[in-house]
Amino acid sequence: MLAEYRRSREQLAAVHRALARISASRASDDGSVTATVGPQGVLTGLRIEADAYRRYRPAELAVLVVELTTVAAREAAELAQRVLEPVLPAAADPAAVLAGTADLRPDDLVAPEETGGAVPAEDEPLDQRRTWLEQAHPGRF
Repeated sequence: MLAEYRRSREQLAAVHRALARISASRASDDGSVTATVGPQGVLTGLRIEADAYRRYRPAELAVLVVELTTVAAREAAELAQRVLEPVLPAAADPAAVLAGTADLRPDDLVAPEETGGAVPAEDEPLDQRRTWLEQAHPGRF
């Protein structure tokens, strides 16, 4: 049991290290602007060549930086999902795990005022009301 715990702990540490190393960059078509993001899509680098200031108006440059950052963040999220997927139960959604919503049911994500205060029907099949975590570890949660 101790050996299994150590293997699990090392696997978790390896996944954590791999997630921390994720980086994605996206450059403009002309190569004058490059945005780089870290593992959670946060901008970690921005390179703007001098000629970009002549090619783009300030507002256009700002929009371009946001667009490049968004695309790079999407790529970083896909990389993170690929790192996480092998260590999750089959029913788990890596994107939801990374977003922090994996243990929530779809109705938990909608504010009651958006549904007119409706709550899920109690006659809904139990397995549809259980989260992936509950399904992966029956009786533990």
